[in-house]
Amino acid sequence: MVFAYQNSDTHTFVPEIWDADLLTQFDPLLVWASPIVSNNKYEGNIRKQGDVVHINSLLRPSVGDYKLPEGMTAQRPEAVDQKLPITEAKYLQVLVEDAERIQLASGNLNSPINQQMIRSLAREADTFMGEVIAKGATALPNIKAGSANAPQALFGAVLDMMLALDDNDIPDGRYVVVSPRVKRHLIEHPAIANAGAYGEGGVTANGVVARLAGFTVLSTTAMPKGVDIIAGHSEMSTYASQFRGFRLGQSEKYRADYIDTLHLYGGKIVRYPGLDTKKADNTFDESKPSKGIVKAAVEWAA
Repeated sequence: MVFAYQNSDTHTFVPEIWDADLLTQFDPLLVWASPIVSNNKYEGNIRKQGDVVHINSLLRPSVGDYKLPEGMTAQRPEAVDQKLPITEAKYLQVLVEDAERIQLASGNLNSPINQQMIRSLAREADTFMGEVIAKGATALPNIKAGSANAPQALFGAVLDMMLALDDNDIPDGRYVVVSPRVKRHLIEHPAIANAGAYGEGGVTANGVVARLAGFTVLSTTAMPKGVDIIAGHSEMSTYASQFRGFRLGQSEKYRADYIDTLHLYGGKIVRYPGLDTKKADNTFDESKPSKGIVKAAVEWAA
């Protein structure tokens, strides 16, 4: 039964449908937590804040010289355990009254209220993941850019990042994320302007600006403090996320319904044998930056 003071459009919604719609509309808003920048292969079955997802890395066996009479010496496979803690639990709860019915679209999340809920959750998660990635990245020298040389200086910095990742055998499928100010000057460089993606329909999904030199170039306003460019590969960072469903109930204080949702997530830099330092206790030294992610700041000339 729906009372006169309750909103019939949201009183009988199906939670499973809302969950699917939220994920569909949430993902394109992400940059740092998008599959382009962070993989989500280790999500597992997240149920509550404090859960831990275990990641096992198999150490590469050493190659030996076959000689007689010594023959061969067998090696046991050795794995290194990494822990991905689910540290974040963020919620949103809004009241829905008859006066707001005009803002609600029956059966979907396209209303202004719901869109703002999605954007708030996305911004919070993306900012968190950007800080995780920036903290674990290897710092490169600052970039000096002025009004005259900015496009070339910034493009050269991207190529320097490409070289740094090449030197560590980071595979293709890389990304570079830039601040809006860097994007403003970078797209003036002919290599970016002629990359065939800028201005193309749909390139703004997940903040994509262009694709060139083995990089997908993205931009976001959710840049970590003190960083203007970050480049890497999605295998070097992982993001685990789960929505615990929408709830609808009657407010105890107001003649209105409430809608709320809980978002659980965590992120970390993934370490790899041969690329990162293994400690004596068979774990990776996570105090050192990742060689698979690099970052730089820009010193803007007056």
